[in-house]
Amino acid sequence: MLKKIALLSCLIAFSKIDIDACTGISLKTENNNNIQARTIEWSKNKINSQIIIEPRGKEYQSPMPNRTLGKKWKGKYGFVGASVEHESLIGEGVNEKGLNAGVFFFLNYGELAPFNEKKVKNSLNDMDLVKWMLTSFSTVEEVKEAIKKIDVVPIIIENGQPSPTGHWRVSDAKGGNIVIEIINGGELKIYDNKVGVLTNSPGFDWQLTNLNNYVNLNLNGNKPEMLGQQKIFPMGAGSGMLGLPGDVTPPSRFVRAAFYANNTPKMAGNEEGITQAFHILNNFDIPIGMTYADKNEIPKEITSATQWTTAINLNEKLFYYKTMYNQDIRLIDLKKIDFGKVQSQVLPMDKSTIQPVDEILIK
Repeated sequence: MLKKIALLSCLIAFSKIDIDACTGISLKTENNNNIQARTIEWSKNKINSQIIIEPRGKEYQSPMPNRTLGKKWKGKYGFVGASVEHESLIGEGVNEKGLNAGVFFFLNYGELAPFNEKKVKNSLNDMDLVKWMLTSFSTVEEVKEAIKKIDVVPIIIENGQPSPTGHWRVSDAKGGNIVIEIINGGELKIYDNKVGVLTNSPGFDWQLTNLNNYVNLNLNGNKPEMLGQQKIFPMGAGSGMLGLPGDVTPPSRFVRAAFYANNTPKMAGNEEGITQAFHILNNFDIPIGMTYADKNEIPKEITSATQWTTAINLNEKLFYYKTMYNQDIRLIDLKKIDFGKVQSQVLPMDKSTIQPVDEILIK
């Protein structure tokens, strides 16, 4: 019990951290492998992310705002994931059946139902939602039905105000892909993610509507035209993309990610698809120190940066990642893990904070 209460304190501290930006995309290869990739950004500090490996059969219980314990469950599936700030908080992961889930910050728009002590046994704090989905379900359809039967509650912070929450992307090896949002004090929204993209605020339905403002974008170059007696012509390749937003706000990233992800050539197989996913997400990489919320309060440790990027092949159960310190792509093959025997493990994402460099030796 004391361990759970200590964890709750970590959750409350975690909820005060500002998350700047996250961008997620979906790709499919020619051999029908489904790839889910995303970035995660954070301001003010390093989020101390780690690689988490959990076996099937582990028992969990969700800490509640009143410092008691809520929903209890036994994991049906093992998973591999990346934590945020604390090893219990899973930001992104995939389980042994190929179900993927991740959380994206949803500032000013997500609003959970207040905690109700009468419903404590069926209540799950929002920071446990990714872990609950990864350990409990194998398909998107299972998640869609089960989430209607639980109460997702916030961790209460200062002055009785609920902490900011997220919205969630969930996908499976069959191609299922949804966005889950909880708004207006507990109203559950589930969207089929036909565009295969998620960023942050505003809501997913608004982001889809906003795409209509960019109906003119295309991969083709524009042809020369006469403007009065003056001939005007494209300066070079890419003139069909004039107007594609380039800033790092969530609406702009949503439009840019949707354009890239839905216009990229379909790659032949896993290696090509994973490489393409990382190439696309390089367009959303925020260098260390480039953004922060208040110019009068520049963080001393680290300002917003793309702290890690993942790409997951749901069909082959392959988890790839790179970090802000090491751009080399690393791989965990879930097929090589016996989730019935493996122990819970917490592994560092990086062995060093210095980018490795391979020197080319000339003979």
